[in-house]
Amino acid sequence: MSQTTPGAHSDATPAGPPVITTFDEGVARLTLDNPGRKNAITLEMARDIERFCDEVESDISIGAVVIDANGGYFCSGADTRDLASSSADPASPEAVRRTSAVYGAFVHIGSLPVPTIAVVTGGAVGAGLNLALAADIMVVTPDTVLDSGFAARSIHPGGGHISLLGRTLGWSGTVALAACGQSLSGTEAVARGLAYTAVEAEEVPGVVDGLVRIPAADPELTRRIMTSARLELGPPAVSWSSALEIERGVQMWSMSRKGKAAWSSRGPARS
Repeated sequence: MSQTTPGAHSDATPAGPPVITTFDEGVARLTLDNPGRKNAITLEMARDIERFCDEVESDISIGAVVIDANGGYFCSGADTRDLASSSADPASPEAVRRTSAVYGAFVHIGSLPVPTIAVVTGGAVGAGLNLALAADIMVVTPDTVLDSGFAARSIHPGGGHISLLGRTLGWSGTVALAACGQSLSGTEAVARGLAYTAVEAEEVPGVVDGLVRIPAADPELTRRIMTSARLELGPPAVSWSSALEIERGVQMWSMSRKGKAAWSSRGPARS
């Protein structure tokens, strides 16, 4: 039997829930459904993600997680309306709460006790790339575009973004994306180790089914393997949570420099 749980509603998606979760035969699936804003993450969506993670952790019958999105684009990052509000007073408790809610949800995904697979079609930018990198395995299409996006918006990366990129890209690749504004196609991401495989869209379901088959059939073993993997492979030189705190102050500074009004324009607006 499958179970479907809708997430909370947001102003951006009045017709339906912006996050849809299903639990079926050992696989938990989280689908972003805010296509009108290219699946930008709102505070409500972040809370839905947290609840989803809580359920995965407590349900020992779950052996794998799949994260995907509707509308042809994985995730355009945090909702710019929230970012604009935070930029008005980045040091305020409310601004810190907003960014912490989104980034905290991604950290929760990255610490789940089962393999997580992000299916990234169209593209992922900024915090949306953080979400994709939070997963253990990224499946992309050849024309997927992975873009840091922070520098183009004149703000410092946040959420441990530099640390997440550095896990697989190394120094030069991380600097090229985070500081120089370069992007990677799905094919390039696989070649550089950022993604697991790049296949045409019609092949994605079969690839995902192959990845979740064994974990879904034996969740207990899978959870033990994941525990060992985290212990043996360890965190990067600086832990993700530490990287988040390192970046927090500088990101808030950059948002203050940008100001609230600048978020109303399109493209790489600068203060």
